[in-house]
Amino acid sequence: MSQALHPMLNIAIKAARAAGAIINRASLDIERLTVVAKSHNDFVTEVDKAAEDVIIATILEAYPGHGILAEESGREHGAKHSDYVWIIDPLDGTTNFIHGFPVYAVSIALAFRGQVQQAVVYDPCRNDLFYASKGKGAYMNDRRIRVSKRTRMLESLIGTGFPFRKGDNFQRYMKMFEEVMVQCAGVRRPGAAALDLCYVAAGFYDAFFETGLSPWDVAAGSLMITEAGGLVGNFTGEPDFLYQREILAGTPRIYGQMVKILAPYTRVIADAGAQAEGAEGGEDEGESDPEDEALIQSLQAAEDAAQAAKAAEPTAPKRTRITAAAKAAEVRQDKGDAPF
Repeated sequence: MSQALHPMLNIAIKAARAAGAIINRASLDIERLTVVAKSHNDFVTEVDKAAEDVIIATILEAYPGHGILAEESGREHGAKHSDYVWIIDPLDGTTNFIHGFPVYAVSIALAFRGQVQQAVVYDPCRNDLFYASKGKGAYMNDRRIRVSKRTRMLESLIGTGFPFRKGDNFQRYMKMFEEVMVQCAGVRRPGAAALDLCYVAAGFYDAFFETGLSPWDVAAGSLMITEAGGLVGNFTGEPDFLYQREILAGTPRIYGQMVKILAPYTRVIADAGAQAEGAEGGEDEGESDPEDEALIQSLQAAEDAAQAAKAAEPTAPKRTRITAAAKAAEVRQDKGDAPF
């Protein structure tokens, strides 16, 4: 690396490359892998677990007091109440990997009190390393990256991901897909959201949208987007996307046009209504695994508590600097107000 990197980012890069080495070795003989279905169309292999283990070991060796949120092991490792939480997807695009389709990546992000500060996405097939530190820009390998300069939807290439789990609302997605498709130059679906977000940051796509994603799918990529000059949020354009299971990212101009298309399909509003109906005896439509949902809700609650604790911290009294000129003016005022 030509520039000095944050120590925590260096640890993330070290962990991502170690996981990538495990993935590359396994890719040489995919037929020998043991594949387990976590749920319908949602797979995990021993490679996912081995890659996650080496990432966690690398991080905790350097920062034993930090928390961990990983796709396969959840909050099992690390400190449970740390302000620092590493959000890990050891192999984003497992379905691609087990079929030998070379689009998958390692995704590692570090959040401090709910805000992503460091991010790494590593593509072991192409040896492409995307990384970013908050306020320091986004990079692909050793090159600074920026979102594209396109401003018209008709010229834009849009990335997406299909809903694929049992219970997903595929009909709603098809309506979204149709509306986007007729207004842009093309739509692509490679199947690894972490890389898709990096491709927006690098200017390969002009926008990306997907539903049903978890924090480990999007945490690292979201920082790449903002550090590359793009915008990221939910379908209504709000910044609360990490726990909403919907994400939209893009160049500022294309992002605004995509919000107009996707806002009617947001789950953020729909779920509030569904919860009200559920309280009256209705049944909410599920788009996620119950265990994942419980884990995400617990993480959201923990980070809300951390934010509340931060807000409750006593602040030092504000100190006002009094200059000599101001003091002289105050003395003159006092003399003018004196009764003698």
